[in-house]
Amino acid sequence: MRSVERKAPDHRSLLHGLPLWGNSPVLSPVRWKPRTGRYGRVMNTWWWVALVVVVLLALVASVADGWGRSGRGPRGRRPGGAGRPSGRAPERTRPPSRSRPGGAPRPGEIWWADVPYEDGPGSKDRPCLVLSVRGGTAVVAKITSKLHAERPGVIALAPGAVGDAEGRQSFLETDELRDVPVRAFRRKAGEADPEVWDRVRGLG
Repeated sequence: MRSVERKAPDHRSLLHGLPLWGNSPVLSPVRWKPRTGRYGRVMNTWWWVALVVVVLLALVASVADGWGRSGRGPRGRRPGGAGRPSGRAPERTRPPSRSRPGGAPRPGEIWWADVPYEDGPGSKDRPCLVLSVRGGTAVVAKITSKLHAERPGVIALAPGAVGDAEGRQSFLETDELRDVPVRAFRRKAGEADPEVWDRVRGLG
């Protein structure tokens, strides 16, 4: 029995007019299959690998974008450093202390302060003339809006000397002086008239 030798047909004659790529999304070329002795489509695997790589890259980009969005946000920047938490518990900030307009009281100035009563405990917010300051205590002479003519050493002040809105005349009482803590001074009203200060500057 004579064996029949099967020869592969001429590629050029068989492929003439035959499309090398089909309409399949795989885009597999037409190749000669020695086992079957005919042309057929050969499945390509490279595009599966490319598709997996594209999907993985898209997934990584999506995760990275999500991390970036979660890391951004309205975060305050600390002075002199980055806006990262330091890992320590936040320190409690003290409430701002009530500042005294005009700084610390000095001799010759008229201030509003909590002046102690002369005949009992307690104090009253009233104007006074600072005579001297020693450490944390000031010696003052109180100022009142009422004239007590029976008291010695009363000096009339010019209207508006205590910085009140009505600009009333006030009276400086120098017969009894008070010790007032510096922290009790609230607001500076102005400075004493030079003539008045010359009369009382040696009392404190």
